[in-house]
Amino acid sequence: MHLRNIHRKGYNFDELVENHNPLERFVFTNEYKTKTIDFNKPDAVFHLNKALLKTYYQITDWRIPKGYLCSPIPGRADYIHQIADLLQVQDSKDYITGLDIGVGANCIYPILGSKIYGWKMVGSDIQLEAVEAAKNNISLTNNLKDSIEIRHQSNPANIFEGIIQPNEHYHFTMCNPPFHASKEEALKGTKLKLKNLKKDGATSLNFGGQANELWCNGGEALFIKRMIKQSKDFKNQVDWFTSLVSKKEHLPKLQKQLVKLNSTYKIIEMFQGNKKSRILAWSFKDN
Repeated sequence: MHLRNIHRKGYNFDELVENHNPLERFVFTNEYKTKTIDFNKPDAVFHLNKALLKTYYQITDWRIPKGYLCSPIPGRADYIHQIADLLQVQDSKDYITGLDIGVGANCIYPILGSKIYGWKMVGSDIQLEAVEAAKNNISLTNNLKDSIEIRHQSNPANIFEGIIQPNEHYHFTMCNPPFHASKEEALKGTKLKLKNLKKDGATSLNFGGQANELWCNGGEALFIKRMIKQSKDFKNQVDWFTSLVSKKEHLPKLQKQLVKLNSTYKIIEMFQGNKKSRILAWSFKDN
């Protein structure tokens, strides 16, 4: 994990339970005599997130509708810290504006960007229920109202158009795109993970998730290609466009497209335990 990530040393479950008592019923001691939770149970991850937000980010309340994506926070925080390095900022004294594409009901990236670095954040989503849930999470904590704005993308074909206004400038955009090309592919991938964890037979998706959060036509690669193509129209309003890329085999085609559009790009690798992921960042700016 990133050196500035407060979660890089693991979870202090005693402290987390003290700050959020409902987490206690999900905590157990594993065969290595270490306290942990079952990360394949959405309710356990939900209460872990609530405890982390209370303990480290002064978020007194946080909610998501049942069935929405609820991934662990440490990896989300790593993305935020990597963006700070990309922009060469390390504290909240710098005025930074960011846009989270596909903010989801959890609103995690804008919350972390605001709380860790004091950034001004906009989050967009195509699903109205997710937009309303994200707005509700902002209203639950008063000091977020002035730093985060949530917008509805009414045209699913567009990514930036209709969200970025003519007079706006963003230092960066970020996105955690849908990984899978279909529901069947998402279920297959989840069952394989559960089998590897000796939990074969379970059918629930890790951490929950709605259709638009987990899959889209063409999957991750096609979504990012579409994002790259549309980003060209906003090259003068955004310094850096970024997206998570879960599968490294998607990179060559994405890089080829970026070269074709005469952009500058970087690949930033991230590690969380045995999991490796990467951020693809590109810019049309000369500097």
